[in-house]
Amino acid sequence: MQSSPESAPATPASRSDWWREAVIYQVYVRSFADSDGDGDGDLRGIRERLPKLAALGVDAVWLTPFYVSPLADGGYDVADYRDVDPRFGTLADFDDLRASAHGLGIRVIIDIVPNHTSSAHPWFDAAVTAEPGSPARDRYVFRPGKGPDGDEPPTNWNSIFGGPAWTRLKRPDGTPEEWYLHLFDPEQPDLNWENSEVRAEFADVLRFWLDRGVDGFRIDVAHGMVKDPALPDIAEGQKADLLDGHSRLPYFDQDGVHEIYREWRAIADSYPGERALVAEAWVEDADRVARYLRPDELHQAFNFEYLTADWDATVLRGVAQRSLAANAAVGAPTTWVLSNHDVTRHVTRFGGGDHGLARARAAALLTLALPGSVYLYQGEELGLPEVTDLPEDVLQDPTWKRSQYTERGRDGCRVPLPWEGEEAPFGFGSSAERAWLPVPPEWRTLTREAQERDAGSTLSLYTAALRLRRSEPALGDGAMHWGDAPEEVLVVHRDPGFSCVVNFAPEPVTMRWEGEVLLGSGPLRLAEGVLVLPADTAVWLRR
Repeated sequence: MQSSPESAPATPASRSDWWREAVIYQVYVRSFADSDGDGDGDLRGIRERLPKLAALGVDAVWLTPFYVSPLADGGYDVADYRDVDPRFGTLADFDDLRASAHGLGIRVIIDIVPNHTSSAHPWFDAAVTAEPGSPARDRYVFRPGKGPDGDEPPTNWNSIFGGPAWTRLKRPDGTPEEWYLHLFDPEQPDLNWENSEVRAEFADVLRFWLDRGVDGFRIDVAHGMVKDPALPDIAEGQKADLLDGHSRLPYFDQDGVHEIYREWRAIADSYPGERALVAEAWVEDADRVARYLRPDELHQAFNFEYLTADWDATVLRGVAQRSLAANAAVGAPTTWVLSNHDVTRHVTRFGGGDHGLARARAAALLTLALPGSVYLYQGEELGLPEVTDLPEDVLQDPTWKRSQYTERGRDGCRVPLPWEGEEAPFGFGSSAERAWLPVPPEWRTLTREAQERDAGSTLSLYTAALRLRRSEPALGDGAMHWGDAPEEVLVVHRDPGFSCVVNFAPEPVTMRWEGEVLLGSGPLRLAEGVLVLPADTAVWLRR
């Protein structure tokens, strides 16, 4: 029922609009593979491990930021958009990685971070030393404070990471002056996208990396950038966090972002090879998400409503229906994602332990059976859980400090990958003491090496599923319809002749079914036209 991980083909999606059905693997660069033993993953480490991703059967990789950065927010605080941070390698290392990936049939998507820079960026250095109203300051969002002496922030906006979204500058002699906006950490000042120099700079950054052969960009905080020019206060008690996609806020999902993306789409379309743009837009309303995907804007947007949905048949069916309908109205594919570097890993989110793992395996088959493109987060193919007991002294997510040490943040989903061996960090790097986050010793049984030897492992399940997804003509892009099913069961039909059945109920379900089993997420039985599907189990069938 499952095959060896090494047997999957390495050829990528061959269609020109490849993003419509690609399986894209997110690499969190700092935690993927450390080639030099300094404790941080790096570009050479990724390049060395690319054959494993080819064996898994992915079509593309998405690399999180590897640019020059103080790493105040995991690299999403960029000090130089055109160079590689020495901790991660060099531009030559990137070029080698891109060439190796392409040689294996894997496309390369990189992050672009346009909402804010690092406070260590030369532009912000210039803004700090410049006078109020100067061109250097106009690249960012500076405002005088409220109150008699300007001691109060310009608005009541809060940072996504906790605390106020404004920080006041002080001159070298201690004299306080203007405030600057940072929707995230104070080391991530927001750019002013009404400034033509900002727009020109990022157009040039896109071309810099497109000229180096990247296949696309994942756009960080794609629903940000443009703010309501009036900078109005938000309602009393209203607070947006990273997962709050339904609040209407004066700094998210403003209409002006769409003009930017029309400009970016024209740039991407001017290059050969079908370059793709994907939005990280925390916007829950499916129709508003679809606005980012109109024919002259972006190619994809992450489906965060699906990512945050509970393990519930009715809920997931509703999310899928709304997403597919809204995207079809603009001619765009739908993307599906279960985990990423900003959320609790779904094994834990679905209940943890064997229970959560069973649900996660079933969710993988459901997700890969739906029409469109799928994003995998590194380690989900190993069934990795969230690490919830990291020592407090190793936590680095800015949320930890900004929340006054009450919210642990996102480090638990960013722990380095276990590759092989019996001792932590299990082949991630050569030094356990210098791994930037400690790898749990109990991950010994979850290493890629161990799972490659186990036909029933989660890695083997993913590898078999990705191989079938390529070989079955019904899967990938296209149409689907729901089948009749008992309560708490979903049946997805794809033509020609493919079905996915998922049992969300706490007890086994028995159904009449004619056909053959292609792949199951757990033990099941199909005999004499009767399918017995245990709780929290999914099966792919040919009918």
